[in-house]
Amino acid sequence: MPGSIPRISGRALTAARIAAESPATALAVREVLKQGLGISALAQLPHEARAEILPSDHRPLQARPARALPEEMVPLPAPQGFRSSAEIQAALREGRVSVPEVTERALSALDAMRARRPSMNVLAASDPVEVRAQAAAAAERHARGAARGPLDGVPVLIKDELNMAGLPTRQGSRCTPEGPQAHDATVVARLREAGAILLGKTVMTEWGMSPIGANVNSVMPRNPHHGERAAGGSSTGSAVGVALGVAPLAVGTDAGGSIRLPASLCGVFGLKPTYGRVSRSGGLIGGSVTHVGPIAASVTDLATLLDVVASAPDPTDVTTAWAPPPPARGFAAGFGRGARGLRIGVLESEWRDANDDVTSACWEALRALEREGAELVDVSVPLSRSAAAIGYVTVVPEVLAERREDWLVRRHVLTDDLRLSLAVAAGLSALEHLDGQKLRARLREQVAATLRDVDLLVLPTAGGGAPRYTDADARESFGDPGAIDALCRFAFLANLTGLPAGTAPVGVDREGIPIGLQVMGDAWDEVGVLGLLAHLARVGIATPIRSPFAVDLLG
Repeated sequence: MPGSIPRISGRALTAARIAAESPATALAVREVLKQGLGISALAQLPHEARAEILPSDHRPLQARPARALPEEMVPLPAPQGFRSSAEIQAALREGRVSVPEVTERALSALDAMRARRPSMNVLAASDPVEVRAQAAAAAERHARGAARGPLDGVPVLIKDELNMAGLPTRQGSRCTPEGPQAHDATVVARLREAGAILLGKTVMTEWGMSPIGANVNSVMPRNPHHGERAAGGSSTGSAVGVALGVAPLAVGTDAGGSIRLPASLCGVFGLKPTYGRVSRSGGLIGGSVTHVGPIAASVTDLATLLDVVASAPDPTDVTTAWAPPPPARGFAAGFGRGARGLRIGVLESEWRDANDDVTSACWEALRALEREGAELVDVSVPLSRSAAAIGYVTVVPEVLAERREDWLVRRHVLTDDLRLSLAVAAGLSALEHLDGQKLRARLREQVAATLRDVDLLVLPTAGGGAPRYTDADARESFGDPGAIDALCRFAFLANLTGLPAGTAPVGVDREGIPIGLQVMGDAWDEVGVLGLLAHLARVGIATPIRSPFAVDLLG
């Protein structure tokens, strides 16, 4: 891995931030961070590692038509210790519970989790009066047999990066106006139309720029399995809310692992769909690597949410015009395939950068798939080891360009850790950014070439476990480039290519922190990714891990 940079906080972090923003010392500070994150090493890659940049086209490259595989039609197990949307729907139909009862249990649990010490707060904003009105309307539809579908009356959480009418969108920052939004984001509007009970906006790291899960602007939750470890980010509250059973599914966003990493560290499932599959319209989302997708306690619920939000192109998001029509049988169409006959690509040379616990759990899962009839194929993507560094020189400058006025005029209200990251990005040259995009173009080609020969690629979700997160860390900003790099080590490959990637909980490390296995597919093949996640769950390789203080929405 790149050179390790120690965690800094307090006066040391402030001093580093000031030095990074000062013309006299900025160059030296930036060079240290660039070397530590592997950015400087990109310039040393050979000329042939670069490809032509296609102007403003980040359309995912599809390697091949989807292969037809035999279906075994073995049913999926219910998630142990969690309530799925299907279970809630069954209880509503049978009259064992009402929508208002489920909603009140969720609202009560959210209050109780915030009051815990250390806090397990999930929400950035909510309007309980409006939530109860949603529940009443859903109850009336159920009473007259007019439920709108599988999510009608089911609690759902929304990341505070997407607009929800009546609530502010702060994106984890004090830099963003406090006023309520007038309209829903497209994804939120589709969930509302489907009858989902939108409990509120979930906490996230500031501007989504940290995968750790720390943010002094909000009351952030700890890891639901370890009170002194972080929960991952940036979709922190969405993943923690699902892991605590407050909602069976949640919406997150992912620019460099921000769905997959917290889902992995919290012991649940997550999916980053293909770039363009789900609308990003209506929120503080932009750039060429950010995706909207689901986090859930079951693979079935990942598919259920995707069926609702990816149902049609969105005229306000041109990238959705790239997507082929949704599968005729829905995104769960591959659940019966099993593993027999699957060719699974393993980037074995990559795994040396994962810690021993992660490597052991993920390889145990792979060997189990092999016993189930899958063929493990050793593959090579030469630029994959540089994906994280290419990701850094892509996403941070894009964010800085989008938030240029905030950076120039209101940076004084940003936290020191974010300011330090942005100061480094502000010092990247046009040559470094554009050279990164030429490397990205070649990386996209290499991954597409690899996927012509295999059905899926498999990697660890994160290279290391959950970073330390104590009371002191919750009060004071800190920078931890080493932890960020370890978490993001395997995440950016899917963002830079725009390909679908999911994570499944396949074990725990020696501290009890969940470990995720990442499954990555060809463009638009969410069915294939979900199919393998489903089989991992079916045969007990992947099991969502219940927090000791998770709640039961059905009593």
